[in-house]
Amino acid sequence: MAEIITVDDPDDPRLADYTGLTDVELRRRREPAEGLFIAEGEKVIRRARHAGYAMRSMLLSAKWVDVMRDVIDEVPAPVYAVSPALAERVTGYHVHRGALASMQRKPLPAATDLLAGTRRIVVMEAVNDHTNIGAIFRSAAALGMDAVLLSPDCADPLYRRSVKVSMGAVFSVPYARLESWPRDLAAVREAGFKLLALTPAEKATAIDEAAPHTLERAALMLGAEGDGLSTGALRAADEWVRIPMAHGVDSLNVGAAAAVAFYAVATGRPA
Repeated sequence: MAEIITVDDPDDPRLADYTGLTDVELRRRREPAEGLFIAEGEKVIRRARHAGYAMRSMLLSAKWVDVMRDVIDEVPAPVYAVSPALAERVTGYHVHRGALASMQRKPLPAATDLLAGTRRIVVMEAVNDHTNIGAIFRSAAALGMDAVLLSPDCADPLYRRSVKVSMGAVFSVPYARLESWPRDLAAVREAGFKLLALTPAEKATAIDEAAPHTLERAALMLGAEGDGLSTGALRAADEWVRIPMAHGVDSLNVGAAAAVAFYAVATGRPA
């Protein structure tokens, strides 16, 4: 059973995991280096635990102690009970959901190991908006994609905003980082995947005509908002595919485009 500790000093060193949560650059550097991430809200905390992430501590306002009582009783990590005002001073924002947990990261698998047991994967290049990362992972989980590969410069899927937007779906879809971009795409192809680059370019094949759901193994490549896939990534692809647009719309937000494309890739997949 966890120990519930009432804390009334925002500078208490025991709250260090939760300081400056709105400082994106600080947290980007600090969290991977220290092997932690922050889960926000009851559902996300429970999903992180269910996915096997070890808890370092919880930070709860008083009314959330009873809500999280079963977790408190099961986990030996300390629970820090604080007032909403103190939580805001520590984190830098009003913690609307009243419950935060510091979780221990797991080592990422090697990309080659991840490819071995998958047939429908997402490959993201330089997607560095945490909201888009979270939305893409949520759609990938919901629509049956098996795994995600990230270029070295993609944002962290376990950053608080990504986890929150995904509603914990980042815990459901395994992911790995490629070390060399775009060179490591060759290893994806060698594993039997056809590389499909999602692009609004006119010369791309309409995704329904490309029929990606009929492929034995498909890797859908997504680029960053605005810039899209780089020239090097497009050259490395086996085929360019596009989502047909109407009413003069040239493209969709990458999160929305990903959901449409995932449905096309995963629906009716070979048994």
